[in-house]
Amino acid sequence: MKVIDADAHVIETEETWDYLEPGDRKHRPMLVAPTGDSKRQFWFIDGKIRGFRFPSLTEKDLEERTRRTGRSADTPQASREMSDVSLRVKDMDRLGIDVQVLHNTIFIEQLSDRPEVDVALCHAWNRWMAEIWKQAPERLYWSMVPPLLSIPDALDEIRAAKQNGAVAVLMRPLEGHRLIVDPHFYPIYEEAERLDMAIAVHIANANPGVVDLLRSPHDPGSTFALFRAPTVVSCHELLMSEIPQRFPKLRWAFIEASAQWVPWIVTEARGRYQAQGRHLPENLFADSRIYVTCQTDDDVPYVAKYAGEDNIVIGTDYGHFDSSTEIDAITVFKETTPLPKATVDKILYSNPAALYGLS
Repeated sequence: MKVIDADAHVIETEETWDYLEPGDRKHRPMLVAPTGDSKRQFWFIDGKIRGFRFPSLTEKDLEERTRRTGRSADTPQASREMSDVSLRVKDMDRLGIDVQVLHNTIFIEQLSDRPEVDVALCHAWNRWMAEIWKQAPERLYWSMVPPLLSIPDALDEIRAAKQNGAVAVLMRPLEGHRLIVDPHFYPIYEEAERLDMAIAVHIANANPGVVDLLRSPHDPGSTFALFRAPTVVSCHELLMSEIPQRFPKLRWAFIEASAQWVPWIVTEARGRYQAQGRHLPENLFADSRIYVTCQTDDDVPYVAKYAGEDNIVIGTDYGHFDSSTEIDAITVFKETTPLPKATVDKILYSNPAALYGLS
């Protein structure tokens, strides 16, 4: 059985922005670093520090992080940053991964509140990913980033990305002052459904005010309140909305928030369905075509009772160094899960193939 890594990443570099159109180069992001700190860098975009950039870690740093967390995070820099696509594919072979679906890193927060900047940066990023896909079209697929400050431009980007290996459209749980269930985004969902592309709700937060409010001084660097919690809330909002029925073929993925929250969300939604006198499907996730990425420390058999064994996928978070990262997650999952082999095969291949339209 083939293996699909449903959540892998690319790390943007200054070379990413070589794909800006000539007239947009005035919006080029720049990497800046605090004085005396050679490892920490930040993106300077549209006059502010924005987006996300991982620290520059040495092999020794990665080994120490792996030892401390018990999760493997050791990957070659040229592979993480996609400056050597063949090296990325070689590393996938080492890990027993046939296909990776690649997600962004920098767009975890809003990069600009100006539509012209949003359009320019999304267009450049999507062009960069299209060129990466062309170097390994059977091994690397990707989730495109739509410039949602301009819906017409976003629709153009979706169509172009579909022709160049994109299998999903990124939606952040919070987009400015809008939730993902806002009818403002219905044209995006209509086009994704028409093109047989999934909606990938990756942990993120594009509301700067909420990001500032939830950033904890007691847990520096934590993504829980900033990015994970809004992702869980957005899944509940989707379950309670008209969207799954309005777009009956559209598939949804909730990515990198683990899966332990699924029983809670499903139980909450069931209670509200019953209180409102709504038809209660046997499986809410299956009925709404919702998939969730699990981690090896999730109680997956328990989660499967609520999500269903056909709606769980797994990712390695390849390229990152955070609490979700486990480069050898596929191997660990195979060796430690009590699930039957048929269910494991679904999680590793059949489910992500269905989610991303790769069957």
